[in-house]
Amino acid sequence: METLKSYWSAPEIIANSLIFLHLLGALAVGIVLGYERSYHGRAAGMRTYVLVCLTSTALTVINGFPGAWYGGLTQTPAIGDPTRVIQGILAGMGFLGAGVIIRDGMTIRGLSTAASLWMTAGVGVLIGVGFYAAALAATTIAIIVMSSFRWVERILPHQTTVHLSLTYPRHHTAERDEIVAIVGKYGYEAQDWSYTLDGDHDHFKYDLILLGPRIDHTAGLADELKAMNALMNFTLAPART
Repeated sequence: METLKSYWSAPEIIANSLIFLHLLGALAVGIVLGYERSYHGRAAGMRTYVLVCLTSTALTVINGFPGAWYGGLTQTPAIGDPTRVIQGILAGMGFLGAGVIIRDGMTIRGLSTAASLWMTAGVGVLIGVGFYAAALAATTIAIIVMSSFRWVERILPHQTTVHLSLTYPRHHTAERDEIVAIVGKYGYEAQDWSYTLDGDHDHFKYDLILLGPRIDHTAGLADELKAMNALMNFTLAPART
């Protein structure tokens, strides 16, 4: 009975109260960061971000109270090492981050979400060790980066990448120079080529990555491709890598 009472002694209640306050801060940060992702329709939303921040905070903050571990009944004084916990947290985040990265054809999605989850774990660590000002600053910067940099990227000079797939009958295939000339009319340059021969259906397929200007000329290119009699099928889509 005395052992059970030790878990509810005054020092233990104080330590648990302080840990609870840290967890409340992690909850608030996770909600803010997660809502930004939810608002933009990402798979990882508030629940994911709150859990990541809460977990990293909890695992870090308990290292600040080694004397209160196990109800304070340990015979030898406990020594907490938050750096080892932090290493484990960030290593474990690699598995969660990999789970939200999806390859869809020539497009890779989820990189920003994975990076922001990793950032959330770092913010949770800051809260866990008591650096609230730094945690608030990091949260503010993360929100600005995730929300405002889309606009910054749009107005800055940049190039776009487009995935073009062309399917021809096996014996009526366009030459490479012809394809290069067509896409060149709309400001695109063919960067990478791949070739597929489907012997069962007697089809030949080109897959290209086009590098072009910021202005979208895909509509005009699609209209010209539609008018080509020999072309059986084509796909023209953004390629984000």
